Amino acid sequence: MTTSMPRSAGTADRIDHRTWQLCWVIVLGAFASGLDASIVNVGLASINHDLHASLSITQWVTSAYLLALAVSLPLAGWLARQYGSGRIWLVSLAGFTVASLACAVAPTVELLIAARVVQGLAGGVLIPTGQTILGQRVGPERLGRVMGTLGIAVSAAPAMGSLLGGLILHALPWPWLFLVNVPIGTAGLLLGGRLVPRGAPAPAGTLHRSGLVLISVGLPALVFAITRWGDSGALTTDTLVAAGLAVAALTAFVTTSRATDHPLLNLTLYQQPAFRAGSVTAFFSGGLVFGSGVVHALYFQLGRGQDPLRAGISILGVAGATAAAAPLTGRWIDRHGPSRAALTGGLLAMTTTAPLTLLPLDTPMMVIQPLLIAYGAAVSLVAMPAGVTAYRAVTVTQLPDAITQINILQRIGGSLGGAICAVLIATRQSAPSDGFRLAFLALLLSATGATAGAWLIHRSTRSRGHVRRKG
Repeated sequence: MTTSMPRSAGTADRIDHRTWQLCWVIVLGAFASGLDASIVNVGLASINHDLHASLSITQWVTSAYLLALAVSLPLAGWLARQYGSGRIWLVSLAGFTVASLACAVAPTVELLIAARVVQGLAGGVLIPTGQTILGQRVGPERLGRVMGTLGIAVSAAPAMGSLLGGLILHALPWPWLFLVNVPIGTAGLLLGGRLVPRGAPAPAGTLHRSGLVLISVGLPALVFAITRWGDSGALTTDTLVAAGLAVAALTAFVTTSRATDHPLLNLTLYQQPAFRAGSVTAFFSGGLVFGSGVVHALYFQLGRGQDPLRAGISILGVAGATAAAAPLTGRWIDRHGPSRAALTGGLLAMTTTAPLTLLPLDTPMMVIQPLLIAYGAAVSLVAMPAGVTAYRAVTVTQLPDAITQINILQRIGGSLGGAICAVLIATRQSAPSDGFRLAFLALLLSATGATAGAWLIHRSTRSRGHVRRKG
């Protein structure tokens, strides 16, 4: 039987210097993985030209990375339990760094895509294993502060990708879009070899192979169907086939997981109200983060006629506000609990998005930018409590599973949010004002869902002294 870990003054003390050093090393890996999800997009035309490939093939340079991320995420928890989180993090960062170098020197687009698959498989493990290392190191009462620091990289890297990619391509050839990861990864490995605890392997039982196969088919199929729908703006045959395959595979995964003693993912975690509340909020906050990334980039380029570089600069205010608010949110969570931050963030996201559903495209920037900056802060306020709430609700031994599942939900919510917004804008190109109003309305609905999840967090944290229990 598990027992609750009591609150005490000792658990809320200062975080030692060595733990902060460890935290910033983990940030390096998270930053590299997040940066690579967006930095390559601006270089597809150059890659297409230099490698003499068709655009339909070159598009897989991006798609292969995202699909590989979806494949590796479900395995992250099992690997962390079986071999130790630190070992898996170091191996993943090494694989990501080597794959980045292979991408830069790839002589054909086929080899480049293959290297991107390896990059995605490694990158998908970096963030959840890094979160597990930090969560096991600091305990539940100090979790907000370290997750807040990690949130700087998670939130800022994707937004910076397009801007940094544009700056690189302005002066250097496209291989530097991948070479930029090599010094980041090398620094992370050198520092991580000294600071990252390897972790104590705990036998995770026999790998549930049928579950791994089913979710490795279902999740990529779901991500493919969503992103394909977003790209084409229509429910094409391949989109419907992929969606049907995803539903069938994921349904079978849930069924087989319930029937085995050693499931790949522990789905019984959803029986706990606090974990359910954090999961709901994580799903909708994923839509807020990734959906707004799509909307804001297109808003400045298509809606306001800015070139990609200037649009990237315009978006920096949102990314900067999200990154700046992350550590402050972490301190607030550790001091007052996650529910106040989550409710404040959800309501602020709704308040700052609602005017954008009504304002015309030529609204002065002095009106638009404050709304977007406040929205960026709101994203940190609502997204971070989602994970902290879920992680505090489980035992120490369940933490790798919990982190993996929250990351999966954020990825699915983000893919769906981004696709919906892209479809709404793309199908109304003859009336862009209407398209952007509807896209901002979709973000408003995501903010409403996140606020509802925040209310569930509030209820669950009031109903019990909700801290992680000893495993």
